[in-house]
Amino acid sequence: MSFNSLGLSQALLKAISKKGYTTPSPIQEKAIPPILEGKDILASAQTGTGKTAGFTLPLLHFLSENPKDKHRPIRALILTPTRELAAQVYANVKEYSEFLNLRSAVIFGGVNQKPQAARIRQGVDVLVATPGRLLDLENQGLLSLKRIEIFVLDEADRMLDMGFLRDIERVIKMMPTKRQNLMFSATFSKDIKKLAHGILQNPVQVEATPENTTVEAISQKVYRVAKGLKTGLIIKLISDGNWKQVLVFTRTKHGANKLCKKMISSNISAAAIHGNKSQGARTKALAGFKNGSIRVLVATDIAARGLDIPLLPHVINFELPNISEDYVHRIGRTGRAGAKGEALSLVSADETTYLRDIEKLIDMKLPVEIIEGFEPDPNASTAPIKKQQRGGGGNRSRSNSGSENSRAGGQRRNNSRRRPKKNNDKRNNDRRR
Repeated sequence: MSFNSLGLSQALLKAISKKGYTTPSPIQEKAIPPILEGKDILASAQTGTGKTAGFTLPLLHFLSENPKDKHRPIRALILTPTRELAAQVYANVKEYSEFLNLRSAVIFGGVNQKPQAARIRQGVDVLVATPGRLLDLENQGLLSLKRIEIFVLDEADRMLDMGFLRDIERVIKMMPTKRQNLMFSATFSKDIKKLAHGILQNPVQVEATPENTTVEAISQKVYRVAKGLKTGLIIKLISDGNWKQVLVFTRTKHGANKLCKKMISSNISAAAIHGNKSQGARTKALAGFKNGSIRVLVATDIAARGLDIPLLPHVINFELPNISEDYVHRIGRTGRAGAKGEALSLVSADETTYLRDIEKLIDMKLPVEIIEGFEPDPNASTAPIKKQQRGGGGNRSRSNSGSENSRAGGQRRNNSRRRPKKNNDKRNNDRRR
């Protein structure tokens, strides 16, 4: 099948051709036709399968073929969990709408809201947003969702992981009842299906890959190693392999900063990206990583969600994730768009339970290797680190208001127990971002 056979406008086909695409990916082929028919969609697709274009193209087609008010009220809302994903989706919207008479904007926290509000006042057809900044601007009367015709909930599983359920419910109440709803998620968990039931009307269910499977193009391997030898091992792997572009995942922000410093001291250019970093610092780090001036990007799960890095060859789990599904999201950063990729995991004794959970989830036994000089500690306890719970539970901190954990976890649990006073809304929303 070609894009020409999907029913998209000539202006969109021109933009698609300019990007060098000729054949739709499986998720695009399955999702675009029913979306064009006006149906609600519940779609599951792995990272790197082209899902953003899967909802962006038909959304832009509908808006351009059905022009409305010249003052351009917001007609389509795309809600994403992170700043990086919002920026990436917005970039896609801009590229695909190049030859259309449509305006778009993106809003997220961590930056000055004035330019964002000014852009909205000029009139936009498509708004890409993160929940905190969206609710903040709506609370100030700087935007309205009363004319929304299409609502897209992207990375719905991550939304729930980050504790955005109450925010999603608030946003839903701000929009007209009659609208088209598109929900995209990496997995179809029970929580996702429950959320979908409350939002979608007779949805078409689309799956591009089996639930919770890892991309076939990715080569996966485990290195068993003593916990204290992980830093030395990862530096050896990167140096000996002369790897130029490596995305490394740590469990905590402190761990990301510490590992980044060790890399730099070993003459490996590196930068950390996490919730305590300013948006400017995160953008600069990502730009350096993409242009090759930074070889290693060390990231936490939430900060890395939505990063679009074409042809990324290496992903390393310096620490295994506490939530098994996050392993799939992490390694999905490589092996994108059919390219080959390598995912390595450094596993210490106390991560044995996490490894078993991951292997059970992906229904695959991962090959194990031990490198001389970096052997595992035979006397180390295999008792797991206290496991995080979804939605901000477990051991996630509530004391550090700048962290993604406190924003997504503690603040929302507090809000679920008591309704904040109105004059505290902005402060609470700032924390959520």
